Amino acid sequence: MNGTTKRPTSSRAGALRMAALLGCAALALTACGSTKDDTAGSAGGGGGDGKGKVGVILPLLTSPFWQSYNDYVPKMAKSEGVDAMKTVNSNSDPSQQITDINNQLNQGVKGLVVAPLDSAAIAAGLDQAERKGVPVVAVDVAPEKGKVAMVVRANNVAYGEKACEYLGKQVKTGKVVQIMGDLASVNGRERSKAFRDCVKSKYPKLKVLEIPAKWESDTAASKLDTLLNANPDLKGIYMQAGGVYLAPTLQTLKSKGMLKKAGDAGHIAIVSNDGIPQEFDAIRKGQIDATVSQPADAYAKYGMYYIKAAMQGKTFKPGPTDHDSEIVKLPSGILEDQLPAPLVTKDNVEDPKLWGNTVK
Repeated sequence: MNGTTKRPTSSRAGALRMAALLGCAALALTACGSTKDDTAGSAGGGGGDGKGKVGVILPLLTSPFWQSYNDYVPKMAKSEGVDAMKTVNSNSDPSQQITDINNQLNQGVKGLVVAPLDSAAIAAGLDQAERKGVPVVAVDVAPEKGKVAMVVRANNVAYGEKACEYLGKQVKTGKVVQIMGDLASVNGRERSKAFRDCVKSKYPKLKVLEIPAKWESDTAASKLDTLLNANPDLKGIYMQAGGVYLAPTLQTLKSKGMLKKAGDAGHIAIVSNDGIPQEFDAIRKGQIDATVSQPADAYAKYGMYYIKAAMQGKTFKPGPTDHDSEIVKLPSGILEDQLPAPLVTKDNVEDPKLWGNTVK
């Protein structure tokens, strides 16, 4: 995946690296090991001590992915020394999310960690925060406009490309469908375009069908049912969010007698995004073939890390980090820490390092 750090291979290099990491732990939140801009104050919040309440705003809680992220937030806040308030759920409503931001600001928070629902609409909330001098870290979705100290996110273009590469190797010719996210979100747009472009350039014998599902399980189910009626010869499915699309997709296939185990005749190859435990179970059962593990634990951890750094006035610059990721500058000028997101198949689904294997 784009944006991983090359680790030292010699034992001496490993020892030096360990010493450096221990030094980072001792110097709490000094951006040690990450590429750092020494100009304090420009992250928003202006060179404070990093103390004060932090508001955490969720996009929704109907997805197992966001439920897991929600569970990680208080644990990671404690480990990073952040005084996080109880999370607020915007319930899939972009306008409600702006209201939630305003409510948190009125409560006197000193920092905000927000997972935007709409890449453009979130700008109104970011402007409110900037006017009050409150730094914001965006998680999972990069805003199109507005000021944030950092975006904590995996490479969503790589999600679509990994799904394409996997399905392209499993399905040599025929129809595949991508069940897309909300195209008002940069995540939905990037995954959709990356998958479409990759298939076109590398697997021209595949025909891509598309279902715009807006991260809605009911929409995914009804549109997939209609699509399968017209295309019973479908060979592959790319679900852009297993947290909301896994259950309705499996149920729809089962109701039509089309849910075949991997390796059996008529199996429809399925690759997903999220890395939730339910997807791992589906891989073990042969119901789906792969998923890209979106790091819910790291989203919470580095959301807290960067908001504390921003409240202290620390800033960063592009380059590799000490946690196997890379900070990149987006076309908007915003910085984004692109965290690793590995492909999970039956070959590595039992890996204990995968966050989906650490939650119940």
